[in-house]
Amino acid sequence: MKRNAKLYLAMIFMATVLLPLCASAEYKDEYKMSVVVGSKLPWGQGAERFAELVREGTGGRINIKVYPSSALMAGKQTNEFLIHRQGVADFCFASTINWSTSIKELNLFNLPFFFPDYKALDAVTGGAVGEDIAALLKGKGVTLLAWGENGFREMTNSKRAVATPADMEGMKIRVVGTPIFIETMQALGANPVNMNWGDAQVAFQQGVVDGQENPVVAIEIPVKIWQFHKYITVWHYVIDPLMLTVNNEVFASFSAEDQAVIKKAALKASAEQLEVVRKGLIAPDLSAFDILKENGMEVTFVDEAARQQFIEKTSAVTSKWKETIGPELVEKAAATMAASK
Repeated sequence: MKRNAKLYLAMIFMATVLLPLCASAEYKDEYKMSVVVGSKLPWGQGAERFAELVREGTGGRINIKVYPSSALMAGKQTNEFLIHRQGVADFCFASTINWSTSIKELNLFNLPFFFPDYKALDAVTGGAVGEDIAALLKGKGVTLLAWGENGFREMTNSKRAVATPADMEGMKIRVVGTPIFIETMQALGANPVNMNWGDAQVAFQQGVVDGQENPVVAIEIPVKIWQFHKYITVWHYVIDPLMLTVNNEVFASFSAEDQAVIKKAALKASAEQLEVVRKGLIAPDLSAFDILKENGMEVTFVDEAARQQFIEKTSAVTSKWKETIGPELVEKAAATMAASK
């Protein structure tokens, strides 16, 4: 009896010790995470922070390696969602812009002059619309863990100050290869040019392209945009949220304990990243624009009257894409923003 009891206790002990080890042994040695920018930018740093927190929280059971600069998709950033769904990338810290070519509903964030401020964005991503988008992604093979951010995309150029749509006539503006961006620039009288960032910098230097649009803290300050452009227009024409995601099958392969660690790490890393990219952009702290001024740039803040002109000029683009995105989703987002004022 005593011998059987000892054997039974030994079996329980072995099961307690070995089962977690067996479970962790089924994990991959490395999980790949895709980011389209370099690791020195706030976006890339947010991904690295997430990987660090997961590694620490799981005691090294889950090792995530960040692949920056679109490395997993041979530089074609609009392919990111496809490689994520296929499992080539286990995790992503992705822009809604890059995925909007594959998931039309994400063009909600590309609607010109739709989101007036950060409060409106937070109400949308943190409410029922954000839940709708999470459910949509889940159905397509991807779990949304948290929202991060690049920020509002503000335009810079080397030609002249832009305060109204008339000032944009004939300007050559570099944009990402997403149809709605091209159509928006055309509606404003500009000539959109689709090219990657490396080629764009050369084009700026040669005067082949006049301007570009990107978030201030996340991109324009780190790349020292004043090397190419003298003028910046703060117009909040498009917002650029980031999504921290994991492939559904990969997430399901983790224990419930590790899933909880991953979710917690995603929320923490995204919150830290968001705080970084908004710093100096919201009154009364506008120090990010002071950095641009100190480096010789002329800052033009678009007032409400001019903003209405921009909205009117792009109204046909908004109407067309509202149908593509889904009128119900767009109207739900509009109602959410109105209620948040």
